[in-house]
Amino acid sequence: MLGDPWIAALVALFLWWFSTGAILMVVKYADRRGMRFGQALTMAAFPVFLLGAYGIWVSATGTNVASAYHGFLAALALWGWIEMAFLTGTIIGPNRMVCRDDIPEWERFIRAWGTIAYHEMLLAGTLAAIWLYTYEAENTFGFWTFAVLFFARVSAKLNLFLGVPKINTEFLPQPLAHLPSHFRHAKMNWLFPISISALTFAVGCWIERIFASDTQGDVVGFALLAAITALALLEHWFMVLPLPDEKLWRWMLPAPKPQQQDKTLRRTEDAHGL
Repeated sequence: MLGDPWIAALVALFLWWFSTGAILMVVKYADRRGMRFGQALTMAAFPVFLLGAYGIWVSATGTNVASAYHGFLAALALWGWIEMAFLTGTIIGPNRMVCRDDIPEWERFIRAWGTIAYHEMLLAGTLAAIWLYTYEAENTFGFWTFAVLFFARVSAKLNLFLGVPKINTEFLPQPLAHLPSHFRHAKMNWLFPISISALTFAVGCWIERIFASDTQGDVVGFALLAAITALALLEHWFMVLPLPDEKLWRWMLPAPKPQQQDKTLRRTEDAHGL
């Protein structure tokens, strides 16, 4: 049954929904207890990252259906821990100041980069490490899964910086309360059509590989990639369409804690990103 490409696509959909909700739930739980608790929780969950690295190592030599799933799950484990480290404020960037409105665009970009610099470096380093290990390996689905997530996330962040109609900040925890000041509301930006076209083309390529594959492991692997890329495409459309996507996870989260004024996050001194 798991060798069916439609089942693989449903597995990818469920894992996307469940893992996102689980991370948001943990982050919200930690946010109610302070940043130090979130950082401690992130370090306690570090074995998840190690498990993902082990999964990439184990699955690289396999060509069957199980190896395709293992590579996919390993990439999600690596990605999930890094995202948790970002959302708890453990690994973000040196700039934690609110962005001023009266600065030139080039400086705004530097400040925005400074809010996520360490996180992006860790993602890029992890992607490079997976590529180096799986280069010419039998199973590269772990690498391609992480690559799709990486480039789709970079695209999404650039679109938020340049400006989109809908920006959902409901799930941002307190350590990232300064991030929305670096976003921009706009009807459209020049990058969005390129992002949509590239992701749509990637989905088409993965679907073509499903029909061209000779082994069941490849069929499942490319089905997983097609599904996760299609979900990344959907997340991009959520930035421009008036759809209540937050309802997908809101019911999983604890009730919001009454917000208290945090003066440290409202400073707008002349702090550059690097």
